[in-house]
Amino acid sequence: MRQELSRFIVTVKPRPILPMKRATVAKIHHSSIIHNYRLACQLAPDSANLAVIKANAYGHGLSEVAQLLEPMVPAFAVAILDEALTLRQQGIVKPVVILEGVDSPEGMSWAARHNCWPILHTKRQLAALTNADSKPRCWVKLDTGMHRLGFAPPELADVVEQVRGLTATSPVICTHFARADELDNPMTTQQLNLFRRASRSLGCSTSLANSPALLGHPAAHSDWNRPGLMLYGCSPFSGPQEHADQLQAAMTLESEIIAIRNIPSGDSVGYGSRWQAKEPARIATLAIGYADGYPRHSQSQCRVWLHNQYAPLAGTVSMDMVTIDVSHIPETKEGDKVELWGPHVPVTEVARHNGTINYELLTRVSQRVPRVYID
Repeated sequence: MRQELSRFIVTVKPRPILPMKRATVAKIHHSSIIHNYRLACQLAPDSANLAVIKANAYGHGLSEVAQLLEPMVPAFAVAILDEALTLRQQGIVKPVVILEGVDSPEGMSWAARHNCWPILHTKRQLAALTNADSKPRCWVKLDTGMHRLGFAPPELADVVEQVRGLTATSPVICTHFARADELDNPMTTQQLNLFRRASRSLGCSTSLANSPALLGHPAAHSDWNRPGLMLYGCSPFSGPQEHADQLQAAMTLESEIIAIRNIPSGDSVGYGSRWQAKEPARIATLAIGYADGYPRHSQSQCRVWLHNQYAPLAGTVSMDMVTIDVSHIPETKEGDKVELWGPHVPVTEVARHNGTINYELLTRVSQRVPRVYID
């Protein structure tokens, strides 16, 4: 039997480990994140400015950004309990606000043991706090018009008293602005006034300002601010703004040219033949595509940066490749590095040309793109 079985045994030789490096990387600039956080503190020197690092720190690396900022910040904020758990597993010890809160008594007890602060939005979460063996410090969300999460203004005083009775501490009362990125929109002032009316007599610390409010609405600065997008060097505004213009891009999405070809006038490039050369053209192919997080619907109005100048896209973005027109850059060669967004091509610009927002593009950079931390 052993001899017969031996006929089916195949010896697999180990493959050699090749020193391979991905041509496409997301360079994360430590100095820019620090600069942006310090700007938040300069704009609101009387506030505690926690760092919002949800969604893998907006694509920049949850643990890495937390380790970088922990010596500077009073606390962090994440969206969900799993993100808080990751931070504790990585040795991060600063308090962590859990923005979506916790729905179970077990989760509440875990939060209490690990100095995490859930935000209470619903009566279900209040019941979870009531039934938890250990009670964490909590925040309470007031719905002032966003209408996603939070207690209605008439409910607030009763909820605050219940939390005080359960935790022996006063909660931080918070809200979220729906249109703070529109600097002239009156809704932010309306929400701010409603918040003040509902909370002023309760004797609690407060938190209102997200990135656009911190940058553009100083009246919204309070005990705790919640800078998120701005930490990564992106403006939340559609146009220039004096403080947002001081931000430094924290991510440079970079690839390299893997092929160059000359095509005659009238020939097309890419799937669907959507781009056609109006004259003889020189086309470079980059080792990046929508599987890496570069948006598929990018068209020729999108541009990249190489050799200290811009080059437009040429053709449909593929899963793994992008083509660009480098006819006007004769020194271009295979192996050249190309910036798809970063300090020269704002990710906000790329997002605008794709009908989306910078938040989405940053958080969609895929895991197959290595993050390289510099500075």
